[in-house]
Amino acid sequence: MARHQVTCINKRGSHYDPHERISHIGNPREGWKLSEDDAIRAIENYTSSFYTRINGREAEVVVAAHNGRKYLKTTADGYRPDNLLSLPECN
Repeated sequence: MARHQVTCINKRGSHYDPHERISHIGNPREGWKLSEDDAIRAIENYTSSFYTRINGREAEVVVAAHNGRKYLKTTADGYRPDNLLSLPECN
């Protein structure tokens, strides 16, 4: 299984609104960007895993569900804000 560091995200609506959903994750240095649905599929099919690294600490990107809708989040690492939501905007 391939393992990839997520270094940027795109959100629907305002990037800084914590209630907006992530639409894409990516890593420009590695040359990839995936839609949320494609990333969820890769995680669930065990073809890829994703993580963030902030201040030297890694957190796994996992699939969660709310009201029947799947979304991406990171495992709890004791830091706020959420690791994915604090990443910069992808181009």
